[in-house]
Amino acid sequence: MIGTKRIYNFSAGPSTLPTPVLEIIQKDLLSYQGTGMSIIEMSHRGAIFEDIYQQSIQSFREIASIPDRFDILYMTGGASAQFALIPMHFAIKRKPAYVNTGIWSQKAIAQAEIQHDNVYIAGSSEEQNFQCIPSTIDLESDYDYLHITSNNTIYGTQYKEIPKAQSAKTIVDMSSDFLSKPISWDSIGIAYAGTQKNAGPSGLTIVIIDQEYYQYEKESTPSMFCYSTFAKSQSMYNTPPTFQIYVFGLILEWIRSLGGLEEVSKLNRRKAEMIYKVIDASSGFYRPHADIESRSLMNITWNTSSDALNKTFLEGADEREMSGLKGHRSVGGIRASIYNAMSEQGCESLAEYMQDFAQKHLS
Repeated sequence: MIGTKRIYNFSAGPSTLPTPVLEIIQKDLLSYQGTGMSIIEMSHRGAIFEDIYQQSIQSFREIASIPDRFDILYMTGGASAQFALIPMHFAIKRKPAYVNTGIWSQKAIAQAEIQHDNVYIAGSSEEQNFQCIPSTIDLESDYDYLHITSNNTIYGTQYKEIPKAQSAKTIVDMSSDFLSKPISWDSIGIAYAGTQKNAGPSGLTIVIIDQEYYQYEKESTPSMFCYSTFAKSQSMYNTPPTFQIYVFGLILEWIRSLGGLEEVSKLNRRKAEMIYKVIDASSGFYRPHADIESRSLMNITWNTSSDALNKTFLEGADEREMSGLKGHRSVGGIRASIYNAMSEQGCESLAEYMQDFAQKHLS
């Protein structure tokens, strides 16, 4: 019999999923609610999947308090596809503006620069080695849109609030803090996120788009690349990622069971504080990458004094059944990704190990 023991998975993504959700998936996988078919075998045109789809849309709108002016689209291609599609459609007469907070925002900027000559960098923390969210952002110039990455997985930085440009709405890549806290929609025109951090397995991209943006689509754009195509067809212009949509719906109900995004946000803050407290009390043994005022509640990044000591730390973590803690290759060190499904017990275990490790190597 295959074992069912679970470890603490701190991977940046695909990431850990809630055990109650995995148990439902396990139960449904062979025969979904007694139908004799697996959820991954069902037609996306059938009544059963139609109910799954509609319920997920309704639950998402309720849980995230999404205003009626937005459509919810289920797409594929991850954030990387959105990096290209957004400037393709919405860089029009003025200039697209981007804030550079690291590799993922740089990838979005690069896709815009392929298509347009007037891409404007409204703010950047590159000179600070991406240790912070830029303290100064130009919000007054005349933009088509302002694009930000709300949470930076590699560097462990996060916006505390969405910046609002005076001339345009903000487009937000929320891939790594999606559904981790309440969302203020006032200044947002489009938000998008891959589900593989906080909302399910990889393969589904959620796009929340203000309906006013459809007017900017060009007649020459292939149908598959138009947001309006997905809106008109209820995201079923072609076969959608049905399994991922099903899991997304389960994740939403799990969030509801926790008390909604307000309670999830409190939980995430408690988890992050356990680990940051150890870092801050270590007398410099642990060296955080992110500045205090920019710290992420999703991805906590730090170093010890050497690569060799980092390696020893990671080996010890593996022995204690804590996986996925190696930092991104571009910055090295250690990274704990503590998305919604990471339990408080997991964070407590990591914090206790960090304390023990520091005491051992400081003595």
